[in-house]
Amino acid sequence: TTGQIRGESRGPLFVITIDRPAKRNAFTPAMLTQLAKAYTAYEADAACQCAVVCAAGDHFTGGLDLTHVAPDIAASNTLFPPGSIEPFDVRAPRRTKPVVVAVKGWCLTLGIELMLAADIVVAADDTKFSQLEVQRNLMASGGATIRMVERAGMGNAMRYLLTGDYFDAAEALRLGFVQEVVPAGEELHRAIALAETVAAQAPLAVRATLANVR
Repeated sequence: TTGQIRGESRGPLFVITIDRPAKRNAFTPAMLTQLAKAYTAYEADAACQCAVVCAAGDHFTGGLDLTHVAPDIAASNTLFPPGSIEPFDVRAPRRTKPVVVAVKGWCLTLGIELMLAADIVVAADDTKFSQLEVQRNLMASGGATIRMVERAGMGNAMRYLLTGDYFDAAEALRLGFVQEVVPAGEELHRAIALAETVAAQAPLAVRATLANVR
């Protein structure tokens, strides 16, 4: 009932799967802990040169399951284990290797922040996005307030940060939040293909490029 995050190495790739489809992959505290541990395992695995983040079922994620997570938010508790790689990539320790994300169905709140923290995003053409924290008396705290402005400009970012309105994959592509839109069902295949291309490059050059861009 609390869901799980599955992480496995597949040759040069490390595949991280969000797995709670019965609840639209909404995140519980256990899943947040496991997600950070999966990112940390990827960072430590010398054989893996690129990660792919994907989801089981029809949706990427409905965001946080506030029934389970709200007590930690109210108490200002950290959502990730100290010392682990932070999946939102806004606090140390930060990953040094690239991540490709495949999104589909619902991609809400935390889902947008995970994909904006990644390096390449492939979206199914049926994906629906919303950064809807303002509708729940919250604010986005995983980097969206910075990265949406960085990618799309102030006006475009505020259009969605301040309304919580939904937008589709075509709009996400226009705003620079995703890099490719593919027919539903092909997003993971395309994300893996891109990750394999990245993993085939010189590892030190890839890491240096990532560090230099930051």
